[in-house]
Amino acid sequence: MKGNPGTGKTTVARIIGRLLFEAGLLEKGHVVEVERADLVGEYIGHTAQKTREQIRKALGGILFIDEAYSLARGGEKDFGKECIDCIVKGMEDHSRDMVFILAGYPAEIEQFLRTNPGLRSRFPIHLDFPDYSVEELVQIACLMLQKRDYKLSPEAYGVLENIIREKIETETVPSNARMVRNLIEKAIRRQAVRLVREGAFSRQDLMLITSKELLEASVR
Repeated sequence: MKGNPGTGKTTVARIIGRLLFEAGLLEKGHVVEVERADLVGEYIGHTAQKTREQIRKALGGILFIDEAYSLARGGEKDFGKECIDCIVKGMEDHSRDMVFILAGYPAEIEQFLRTNPGLRSRFPIHLDFPDYSVEELVQIACLMLQKRDYKLSPEAYGVLENIIREKIETETVPSNARMVRNLIEKAIRRQAVRLVREGAFSRQDLMLITSKELLEASVR
C-alpha cells in the first residue's frame, strides 16, 4: 500500500481483513499494526524472536507493517535485514493462514522491495493511495463531525475549505485525513472551552462548531 499519511491505508487494511473473514479465507480477519520498533531487536536473536511473535499475533488475520522501508535503513550491523528474512520465512510458512501488508511512501516502498530478491514476487498486489483533494477533505471533516454529533455553522464551511487549502499548500508532506482529524479535534476542544466560559448554552450550541473555533484550531 503506497501513499502519504492519512490516505486511508490502515482503514482499507481493516476492510480487507473483514471481507476476507466474511468470505471464509481468514479465520479471524483482525489487523495487527506494527512498525520497526515492534519487529527489530537490540541484540542478536532478539529480532527473530520479536518478529515471530508479531507474526503469531497476526495468524488468521493481517500483519500490517507501517513504514516498512525503515527495516532496511540501517547499516551492516543493523538487525533490520534479519527482520526482513524472518518476514519472508513467515510468508512461506503461513501463506494460507494470514495476509502480509507493507505500507508507506511510494518511492521508499519501491526502494524497500529492491533490498531482498524475494520481496517483490511475494508482494504482487500494489495499491496506490493518492492524496485527497480539498473538496474530499472537507467531506471527510464533515463526516468526522457528524460521527461525533457535531455540525458546522453555515459560515464555517467556507472557512474550513480555506484552512484546508492553505494547509495543503504549506505542508512539506501531505497528511491528508490525519491533518483534518487533528483540526477537527482541536476545534471541538476550543468549542468546549468557549461554552464553559460563556456558562449558559443550549443543546444546539453543544453541537455547533463555528468559524471562530476552526480559525483558532488552525493556528499551530
